[in-house]
Parts: sequence; structure tokens; C-alpha cells
Amino acid sequence: MPQRLLQLYLGLIAYGVSMVLMLQSRLGLMPWDVLHQGIALQGGWSMGRVAVATSFAVLLAWIPIRQKPGLGTISNAIVIGLVFDAVNGLIGDGLADLALVPRVGLLIGGIVLNALATAAYIGARFGPGPRDGLMTGLVRRSGWSVRLIRTLIEGGVLVSGFLLGGTLGLGTIAYMLAIGPLIQVALPWFDPEYRKAVATAPTG
Repeated sequence: MPQRLLQLYLGLIAYGVSMVLMLQSRLGLMPWDVLHQGIALQGGWSMGRVAVATSFAVLLAWIPIRQKPGLGTISNAIVIGLVFDAVNGLIGDGLADLALVPRVGLLIGGIVLNALATAAYIGARFGPGPRDGLMTGLVRRSGWSVRLIRTLIEGGVLVSGFLLGGTLGLGTIAYMLAIGPLIQVALPWFDPEYRKAVATAPTG
């Protein structure tokens, strides 16, 4: 239990840092952060506060689909946004003058760190994050595929965030293409049960 708790919170902290790296790259944000940034620009809140508020708004949508939150769910809703605001506040405009190559490095680092962070908090098995739980709950209730539900959710928040002024760029596309395969590679490192299931799965 202590090791799983440590893995959970280190994963959530790393997730918040990964958001900062992508923001500071100025090459595009992950879909939900496009929405967070758009709302922040319109409402005058920090992105981290918007992320926390959005998380709890999403949790309200869990009620009709009868999805139950866990410790990891509530921790995800709170910790990531707080870490984002703290780290981004420390950096401020300190990376504003970076050339393109270092910015690409920030983007790649943010995507890879986000995949590792996601695998870590999922692998700790304390419950899905609010957004992941919304997806899995809708899949369970509707019978539709994970791919379709995820595409509908992320497509909706991406368009909404862009219309509100959020940053959509090549980094957004790179994230959407890379994050799934990267999480699939990283998850066995953090989840012994998943690793065992993969190792014993029939092949051919």
C-alpha cells in the first residue's frame, strides 16, 4: 500500500509537470488542456484552477452513469491542477525566448512524461481519473467502443477549447497520435497485474 500510494502521487505530480512542459513549448496542448486554457482565458482563472474545477464538473457526470470514484480519482482532480499552477508559476515567462529546437524538446519531454505519469497513476490502481472514468463509464453504459467514446469526448473538448482561445498546434496532434502507444508500453512497468496478464496472454 505505501508503495502504491507513492506511485500514485508521484504520477500525479509528474502529470502536472508534463502539462507545464507542453504549455511552455508553445507548440500545442493536449486536448483537455486546450479546453482548460480556453476557459482560463475567458474567465481570468489560472489553468490549474480551471483543471480542478473541470475535474469536479466531470465527476458530476459520473452520477447518471453510476461510476464510483476512488482515492486516485479525487487525488487526480485536486493534485494535478495544483502542481501545474505551482510549477508554471515558478517558471513564469522564463522560457518565453527559447528557440524552436528547445521548444520541440519540451514538447517531446512533456508527451513522454505524461505517458509515464498516466501509466503510474493508473498502475497504482486507486481508481481512474475523472476524465478516464467518464470514458470507461460511458463505454460500459452505451456499449460503444473505447475508441469511439474517447474520440467523441476529446474531439468535443478540443473544438470547445479552441473556440474559447486555447492553443491548438502540431503538439496537440503529436500528443493524440503518441500518447496511446506510449502508455501501452509504459503500463507494464507500473502495474504488475497488467504485466502478468500481458505475459500470460495467448499469442497467434
